[in-house]
Amino acid sequence: MAAALSSVRLRKYGYIGAVLAAVGAIGFAVSWGFAWGDRISPLCLAMVVGGLLSMLYSPWVRLRARRRSSRYAVEGAYDITDDNIMMRSGSESGGIAWDGVAQVRDTPEFWIVYVGRMPATVIPRRLMSAEDAETLRAYMAKRGLLQAR
Repeated sequence: MAAALSSVRLRKYGYIGAVLAAVGAIGFAVSWGFAWGDRISPLCLAMVVGGLLSMLYSPWVRLRARRRSSRYAVEGAYDITDDNIMMRSGSESGGIAWDGVAQVRDTPEFWIVYVGRMPATVIPRRLMSAEDAETLRAYMAKRGLLQAR
């Protein structure tokens, strides 16, 4: 879940990094042709390195989130009805009424359920059959909750 939520927020670092690296590389290439090029070469090199580090930031955060969250994983189950989503894991359980769900984001691995503007839970597709997943997708689409990635 952390990886999916962070990918949207972290995507901007990849874009900024690509721009920094491109501008730095162009500046570095252009600086070779001019006498003052030796003065801006360190700046261009720093831009390229900063851009590359910025592009690597998102995968690094996702990897750390996956490693950290794998320690907290427990067996659980979902009961999804027309009225609510009930989640059980370990000795705890909780539920979300469909009336309180503001939107559901569709990702390749699961659906992210939002209550208001905050993500409340995820529903993994791997825990259900293809027919059940399609039935749930149709139900959420009928209610106007389903948002594309």
